[in-house]
Amino acid sequence: MGFRIASLWQAPEINPVNPKSIPALNPFNIYGRVFLLSWWGFFVAFWSWYSFPPLLTETIKSDLNLSQSEIANSNILALAAALIVRLIAGSACDRFGARWTFAGILLLGAIPTALAGTVHSHNGLVVLRFFVGILGGSFIPCQVWTTGFFDKSVVGTANSLAAGLGNAGSGVTYFLMPAIFNSLVEKQGLSESKAWRVSFVVPFILITVTAIVMILTCPDTPTGKWSSRRRDVQRHLDMRDTFFTAAAAGDKKGNASSIESMGLSNDTIRLNTNKAQGHYTDAQAQEDDLLTAASWELVEKPTVESSLKAVGTLPTLTLLVVYFSSFGTELCVNSILGAYYARNFPSLGQTGSGNWAAMFGLLNAVFRPAGGILGDVIYRYTKSLWAKKMLIHFLGVMMGIFLILIGFDDPKSKPMTFGLATGLAFFEEAGNGACFALVPHVRPTSNGLITGVTGAAGNLGGIVFLLVARYSENSADYPKVFWIIGVITIVCNLSVAWIRPIPKDQLGGR
Repeated sequence: MGFRIASLWQAPEINPVNPKSIPALNPFNIYGRVFLLSWWGFFVAFWSWYSFPPLLTETIKSDLNLSQSEIANSNILALAAALIVRLIAGSACDRFGARWTFAGILLLGAIPTALAGTVHSHNGLVVLRFFVGILGGSFIPCQVWTTGFFDKSVVGTANSLAAGLGNAGSGVTYFLMPAIFNSLVEKQGLSESKAWRVSFVVPFILITVTAIVMILTCPDTPTGKWSSRRRDVQRHLDMRDTFFTAAAAGDKKGNASSIESMGLSNDTIRLNTNKAQGHYTDAQAQEDDLLTAASWELVEKPTVESSLKAVGTLPTLTLLVVYFSSFGTELCVNSILGAYYARNFPSLGQTGSGNWAAMFGLLNAVFRPAGGILGDVIYRYTKSLWAKKMLIHFLGVMMGIFLILIGFDDPKSKPMTFGLATGLAFFEEAGNGACFALVPHVRPTSNGLITGVTGAAGNLGGIVFLLVARYSENSADYPKVFWIIGVITIVCNLSVAWIRPIPKDQLGGR
């Protein structure tokens, strides 16, 4: 069945625990509310994580007497913290659930955000940005939470839409932080030195409120608490089997009410009644297997042995390599694009170059979901995970081509520069979305771990690419940085294109 606009606000069809549609505009529905807080929590986290670069170009650089290399050092340390947190967050999601992990990361990251005003030196900036980088780890629980709440047929769309809207925070901050700063200077009469420090109070408040709302209004899983997830799914299985036995004995009337009171859906009752009466189609057989599949794919409590088994496979390596190149590119470009525009077009100034650089991050709201939706559509029509995987590599190679074009051409025309940046944004951001449309299929019993190490690989890519920028012959030789990254991304994608989408011995996740 195709997309229906009403599915954006109507209560979704449950299959049998997760919905087959995304009620993105219905916060009163539990699935819609979890989706809203997933992307919004990620959005405010990215806003704060990237709140420094828009003001670093001129204001903070001048106030703290920073060199270009010192700014680069602070960018790298901010990514390093997020890498560490993402590795920890994956296992934390498997152990404690995504909701508590998400809220914990937000509250921990809110503290250094509020302390931004205490920075008065390069060393202080580096330390503070390292701890603000904790917020970069919010991506992991965002993706794990949506993966657990939506059916495999739409999980790519759900993940990419949540991530795309959240990632847009890195673009919105280029508009909001200069706007807040300018308002404090022009309307409140604060000095520039004090205004940039006070401006960080705004993301601090939003992050804190979001974490509290998340804790108070949302569950861990569609069935309730994280600690009881296995028992809850088993309860559904037991109720189904109990009712099937009663229906087979011709006693549906006497037992249906008691089964319904235990929480079994009308669809499941109807399905098993048909089964008992012999009116059982292949489609119904497939639906009947969903609970069993859900039981098999329940996230396990992580152990060293299970973690090594999940991470130590070639399909997991594929995810790490492609996300290393795609999200690593995004992190690097987000950090240098404003300065690149300011160098090539000095007339733009700090605000103008920041606004144009913001477009790159804002396009995540459209382009990243496009990658996930494409992945879901291709999978729906081909029933092949190979098709999903080939989409990732196609987008990755095209991303590399655009990086090389920007690097070698180094256009001095605004339309050409912004056009190439938009093309790069599409293939890079859609590639991120397509990658996380495949992630839920790989080792679903260790979904948090796989999500965490894949997300961390993206941060590692950002660190590596920023080191390329930091140690190029001229730290402001941005064209050289672009084409080097382009070559790396093409090599990365081609080197793992032959690997299977999921491990050969894996039973679930298809």
